[in-house]
Amino acid sequence: MAQPNLDPTAADAGDVLGTYLRAQATAFLRALRLHEEGGGTGADGGAAGGAARTLRGAARRISGSLATFRGVTESAWADRLRTELVWLSSTLADEHAYAARLTRLMDALHRLSGSPEVPAPRGTAGALTLGSARAGALLERQLTLARTRAHSATLQALGSSRFHAVADAVAVLASEVPLDSVAARGRVADVLVPLAGMAETRLSAAVAALPPIGGRETAPSPYDADHDAHWHEVRRLLRVHRYAREALGEDVSRPAAAGEALDRHRDAAEAAAASATAARTPRIAPATAYALGVLHADQRHEVEAARLDFHRVWLREPAVTPR
Repeated sequence: MAQPNLDPTAADAGDVLGTYLRAQATAFLRALRLHEEGGGTGADGGAAGGAARTLRGAARRISGSLATFRGVTESAWADRLRTELVWLSSTLADEHAYAARLTRLMDALHRLSGSPEVPAPRGTAGALTLGSARAGALLERQLTLARTRAHSATLQALGSSRFHAVADAVAVLASEVPLDSVAARGRVADVLVPLAGMAETRLSAAVAALPPIGGRETAPSPYDADHDAHWHEVRRLLRVHRYAREALGEDVSRPAAAGEALDRHRDAAEAAAASATAARTPRIAPATAYALGVLHADQRHEVEAARLDFHRVWLREPAVTPR
């Protein structure tokens, strides 16, 4: 969402932060109304699905800004609201995540089953084609069940007194931002910019600590799933950094592009985990297990590709193709 082009040297920190938070609170309330009018059914169902995405985005922006600029607000109020918004956005995201994961895996299975580049195991010609249908059916059962449970949890959350308290707090935020009377009077350059810089410093440290993804001398391990958590943390910190810069009215096209690469990383990593979970189902046929193994390897390859894309965008380094 575009923000007013305020001059940091002429604006108070409270004015700039308040403008951003009120805009996000208004977006939250508008999306909530559209979500309710759409019946709130289906993770991707038309207006309701779009409203849910906007609702999650506004909740993340408010909670991220309250974390970064906590000292400019009434801290006790900010901590309470941030905790509740993190709960809400996480709850709302689950149903969509399961639906998207199933679509991703089914599309990959369809693509792989028709690929001549994927060899069948010795003595089982056509095993991928034979196993893909059963693998798809198994994934559909497991992920549809998980999505159904997430949908029930979402409906329960949206009908709870906890959610109504959050909505009421955001409604108040849309008209009045509780600010620290001293810090809010400081200039943006003196108050908000250093706080945004701290968020960027935490991000830079997390990026520097990432495991190597390979290069001219070292090749990446294609199954380093234990490293995924480090990348997910970078994704979270990048989002906080992006929202901080967004609140300052700065161009966020680079962090947005880097964030898209990390979104693909998260999606592929979770899809790989889902295929591995399905492969551990007792008494499945060898062809089904083989298809799931190929699917897992394919998604781990997508994980590595997303990591390379992130480095290319964020570090402005040329991507190195693993050997």
